[in-house]
Amino acid sequence: MVTSQQLELLAPLAGVLLALDQVPDPVFSSRLIGDGLCIDPTSQVLCAPLAGVISNLQHTGHAISITGDNGVQVLLHVGLDTVNLGGKGFTPLVETGQRVAAGQALIEFDADYIALHARSLLTLMLVVSGESFAPLVPGSDLVESGQPLLRLQLAETGAVTEDQTGAAQLSAPQRLPNPNGLHARPAAVLAQAAKGFAATIHLHTAQSSANAKSLVAIMALQTVHGDSVHLSAAGPDARQALEALSGLLASGCGEGGSAPVVESPPLVVPAEVATDVLHGVCASSGSAFGQVVQMIESTLEVAEFAADSGRERARLQQSLADASVGLQTLCDKASGTAQREIFKAHQELLEDPGLLEQAFELIEQGKSAAFAWQSATQATSQLFKGLGSRLLAERALDLEDVGQRVLKLMLGMPDNALELPDHAILIAEQLTPSQTAALDTRKVAGFATVGGGATSHVAILARALGLPAICGMSPQVLALANGTPVLLDADAGQLHLQPAPERIKQLDLQRARQHERRHRDLQQAGLAACTRDGQRIEVSANIASLAEAEEAMTLGAEGVGLLRSEFLYLERSNAPSHDEQVATYSAIARAVGAEHNLVVRTLDVGGDKPLAYVPMEHETNPFLGMRGIRLCLERPQLLREQLRAILASADMARLHIMLPMVSQLSELRMARQLLEEQAQLMGLKQLPKLGIMIEVPAAALMADLFAPEVDFFSIGTNDLTQYTLAMDRDHPRLASQADSLHPAVLRLIATTVKAAHAHGKWVGVCGALASETLAVPVLLGLGVDELSVSVPLIPAIKARVRELDFTECQALAQRVLGLESAEQVRAVLQPLQQPMTELEY
Repeated sequence: MVTSQQLELLAPLAGVLLALDQVPDPVFSSRLIGDGLCIDPTSQVLCAPLAGVISNLQHTGHAISITGDNGVQVLLHVGLDTVNLGGKGFTPLVETGQRVAAGQALIEFDADYIALHARSLLTLMLVVSGESFAPLVPGSDLVESGQPLLRLQLAETGAVTEDQTGAAQLSAPQRLPNPNGLHARPAAVLAQAAKGFAATIHLHTAQSSANAKSLVAIMALQTVHGDSVHLSAAGPDARQALEALSGLLASGCGEGGSAPVVESPPLVVPAEVATDVLHGVCASSGSAFGQVVQMIESTLEVAEFAADSGRERARLQQSLADASVGLQTLCDKASGTAQREIFKAHQELLEDPGLLEQAFELIEQGKSAAFAWQSATQATSQLFKGLGSRLLAERALDLEDVGQRVLKLMLGMPDNALELPDHAILIAEQLTPSQTAALDTRKVAGFATVGGGATSHVAILARALGLPAICGMSPQVLALANGTPVLLDADAGQLHLQPAPERIKQLDLQRARQHERRHRDLQQAGLAACTRDGQRIEVSANIASLAEAEEAMTLGAEGVGLLRSEFLYLERSNAPSHDEQVATYSAIARAVGAEHNLVVRTLDVGGDKPLAYVPMEHETNPFLGMRGIRLCLERPQLLREQLRAILASADMARLHIMLPMVSQLSELRMARQLLEEQAQLMGLKQLPKLGIMIEVPAAALMADLFAPEVDFFSIGTNDLTQYTLAMDRDHPRLASQADSLHPAVLRLIATTVKAAHAHGKWVGVCGALASETLAVPVLLGLGVDELSVSVPLIPAIKARVRELDFTECQALAQRVLGLESAEQVRAVLQPLQQPMTELEY
C-alpha cells in the first residue's frame, strides 16, 4: 500500500528565480544531478529549504546537502565552478551531521568576491532524491529567502533492497585525476552511470566508503585530487559494472584531470596513412617545402608534498617573478603589437588572484610549490575547456603555456632552444605560444598541429612570423617519420607527402617573389588604394584592441571597418562598466582620427562565445540560436549600456554602429529605437550612422528591403559562407569546401551591392575574403566600396587594388558568377594574379 504526502521547500536565499534550462552548464541544465531550480542571488546567506540533517558539507563551503526525516535529499550549490575557489569567499555556519531547522542559516558567502573569481553566482537547489514537484512561483520572479518555492509529492513505501547475490568483486586501486576530487559534477556522472547496473556498488577510499549510486554519498567522501579509490560490486552484472565505472573514474568522470602521458609516436609512416595528402584548416596562409620534425613535450615529474610551506611559498613567488621577466623579454623582442599583446596577457595570468589563491592554499595544506601551481593551472584550464566555447578552449592553451613556463623554472629546467635542421616542418599535437614565439624562422618553414584553431594565439603568432601553418590535422600526422619530405600548402589546408621535384622548384621561386613583394608593399602602404583607371576603394582594418587600431593606422589603414567590441566582454566574470567602455572606445577613436570612419559592431556573442554572466538556456546548435542581435534584444539592458558608452565617444570620430546577425527588419527597427532613446536621454541631436552585417542569406536576399532603413551594409563572408553552404568553416574535412569564393556566396554579395547602390548606400566586406588578394578583383568587380581587412595584410591589399583595372574587374565578376564551384572560380582567378605580379620583377 502506498500513501502520499506533500512537502514544501523554501527559497534558500533572495534573488531572481530561473529555470534550470537557463543555467549555462549542461550538467545542471540537463538535470543529470537532479531536477530543481536556480536563483540569481541578491542576498548573501544560504538558508535551509527544509528541516533535516546536514548529510554533506563540502570542505570548500560552496555546496551543502540536507536529508529530511522523510528521506528527501536536497543539494544546494552556490555559483558555477566555485569549487575552484578552494573555500575562499565562503563561511560555513553548520557542520556535517548537524540537525537544522527550515530557514536556518547554513553558509555566508561574499558575493562580490565570487562574482569576480568564479564563472557565475547562479545558485542551484536540486532535489537529488528524485521526488516529483510542482513550482509555487513562476520563473523570472523575484523571491525572498524563506518563501515557499516547490511542493514535493512524497510516496511512502516499504524499503526496496537492491539485488545482491554472490560475493563482492573488487576493482584495482586507482588515483583520482580530478583536480578537485569528486565534487558535484563528476559525482553526478558516476552515480548516474552506476544506476544503470543491477549490482550493489560501493566506492571506497582509504578512510571510508559510499553507495556509488548516491550523489550525496559520493560527495560526502570529500575526495581530493590524487586520492586512491577502488570499487566493489555484488550482483548479476558486477564484473561489467566494475569495468565500466573504473574506466569512468580513470577519465575523470567527464571532467578530465592531469594531462595523460603521451608516448612518443613511432617514427614510421603507418599503413593506414594511405593517402599522399593530409587535410586540416588554414591557421596562417602561405606554403613551404621541408622535412618533418616531430615536437614532443616531455612530461614533468612533480613531488606532491613539501615540509616547509614558507619556503615553498617563496619558491613559487620567485618563479613567478622570473617567468614575468622572461615574458617581458619576449614582449620587447616582439616585432608587432599582436605578439606583444599575447605575452602581456600571459604576464597578467601570472598575477591572476584566483590562480594564486588556489596555489597558495594548497601550499598551506602541505603541497609542494610545483604541485600546487600545476594543480591550480590545470584546474582552471579544464574549466575553460569545459565551457563549450571554442574561444575559451583556445585560451586554455595560453594558461597551460604559462603553467609550464613557471613549472620549468621551479624544477630548474632550462628552456633551451630546440636544435632544428634547415627547412623544418614542425608537427605537434599542439604548440604553445611560447614555443611558437621562440621558433628560429631561419630554420622553421612552417608547422602543422592536431589541436588549435584559426583564432588561437598560436595562429596569430604564426601569421605575425610569416610562417604557414595548418591546425585541425588528423592524428595520423603524428605518425610521420622525422625527415619525411613534405610540402605544406596552408592556403588549401593540405600537407603533401613526397611532393614532386618540379612542384618544389615552383614553390621556391614563388616564396622569393613573395618576400620581395611584401617588402615593397610595406614601403608603399601610405599610398591610396586606387585602380589603374581611377576607381577609389577604401581599405580599412578589422581590429579588436587599441593596440591593433594604432598598428593599423601605421600600416596605411583608411579607418576601421570592424571593431569587434566583444573583446571587452569575453573572458571575465562581470560586464565591463560604463566608464571602462567609454575609455576604450574613446582611446580607439583618438587613434583612428576624426577624419576616418570608425565602425563599431555591437556585442556579438552566443554561438561559440558565451558570456559567463549572461545566463543562457542550453542550445543543441548555438550557431543557429541566441547569438548576436537576437541575444542583445532579448537582454536589452546589455545593448542599452553599450550604445550609451559608444555614443559617449561619438564626437571623436566619424562613428558608425553596426548590428551583427540581423535577419529580420523588426530586429533592425527595435535596435534603432533603442539607439534613438539613448541618444535622446544623452541630449544628442545627431545620430551616428547605423548599418547591419550581412551574415545570413536571409539578410542578403532581403537587402532591397533593408537598404532604405540602413546607412550601410558590411558583409561578413565567414558566417555568410557557412550558413549558405551549411558547412562549418573550421571543420577539418569540410574547411576546404567552405570557400567564400563559391558562386552562391558571390551571388549573395552581388545582390547586396545592387540593392545598396540603388538606394545610395555603401557596402563593405569585413570577412576573411576581403583579406585574400586573390579575391580582390572579384569584390571590386561586384561593386564593393570598402574592404576591411586583417591588420598585417593592409599593405598587400592596397597594393593589389593599385594593380587592377576596374572595368576588367567588372567583366571578370560577371564571368565567375556563372561558374559552378569555388574550384572553378579559383582556377579562373589564379592565372590573373601571377602575370600582374611577375611584371614587376
